[in-house]
Amino acid sequence: MSAEAIKSLPNERASHLLRVLIQRYIREGEPIGSRTLSKDSGLDLSPATIRNVMSDLEEMGLVAAPHTSAGRIPTSKGYRLFVDTLVRYRQPKDNDMRKLQTRLRTNVDDPGALIGSVSRMLSDITSLAGVVTVPRGRHPTLRQIEFLPLSDCRVLVILVINDREVQNRILQLDRDFSESELIQAANFINDKYAGLDMMQVRDQLLIDLDKVRDSMNQAMLDIISIAQSAVEGAAHPGGEFVLAGETNLMDFAELSDIETLRNLFDAFSKKRLILDLMDRSIHAHGVQVFIGEESGFRILDDCSVVTAPYHIDDDTIGVLGVIGPTRMAYDRVVPIVDITARLLGSALGQRG
Repeated sequence: MSAEAIKSLPNERASHLLRVLIQRYIREGEPIGSRTLSKDSGLDLSPATIRNVMSDLEEMGLVAAPHTSAGRIPTSKGYRLFVDTLVRYRQPKDNDMRKLQTRLRTNVDDPGALIGSVSRMLSDITSLAGVVTVPRGRHPTLRQIEFLPLSDCRVLVILVINDREVQNRILQLDRDFSESELIQAANFINDKYAGLDMMQVRDQLLIDLDKVRDSMNQAMLDIISIAQSAVEGAAHPGGEFVLAGETNLMDFAELSDIETLRNLFDAFSKKRLILDLMDRSIHAHGVQVFIGEESGFRILDDCSVVTAPYHIDDDTIGVLGVIGPTRMAYDRVVPIVDITARLLGSALGQRG
């Protein structure tokens, strides 16, 4: 979208004014009027000329005019263009780098404490909510799966990961499944996917389900769905995360009303939502920025999530990031998330 969108901007003047508007709105959180833009832009343009440019940007869906103000604010599409093509990223300040490096050295021998420390440090440095997934073991591989029927449409799943790690989880299904159906589901997974990385199993199940949806009977589709549910949790990077600084979000007017905060904190307490979002970055190359509705979760429509995977050697073992309003300082936050992921991977690598 970015290259195409930037070409579609009327001219360099429009690009410059959009950048200035977004930067000022990020700082102040108030709609930006044409007179303010005229002063901030450094261009010899009349307010009337700027209003015409703003009208063009509004027609393109890059800015919007709130009902209560004649000024403009960026839209999610405007932020996306800004992040992809207009922002000028800044390297973290020296004191922020020293804080990160000190914190990482302090807890290097205790991975659990290290993850919590990094999450808090991300929150402290960015004044947003910091999140770090607990590092998973290297290449968790499916060895075997078994299903045992329980009462009330529940099934006990027994997963053997790598050589000896056993994970148990209970699935709540839409109907009762017979023992023979569950044996068939286990045989299907063990025959087809044993020996594969759990992420590969999860991804391949999704592909297979799409391929056979029109040609396979409902019983077999149900079996594949059981298999998909069973491996989903094990496919997540660690299955747990540490979240810090959620209360920082109360400092932003657009997120500070009671109902919005209640819904956000409720979403944070439902681990699956955060894990699903972080999981989408596990194979990413570098930093990912989810702006507004790009997250896929309506409760995060007014938020942006910046994530980056962290590695030991070539093995991705987790994801970290920050959650805040769409009006966040991307120029500062993105480099901080990037360097923190690199430093955390390096610190964990030194342990082994």
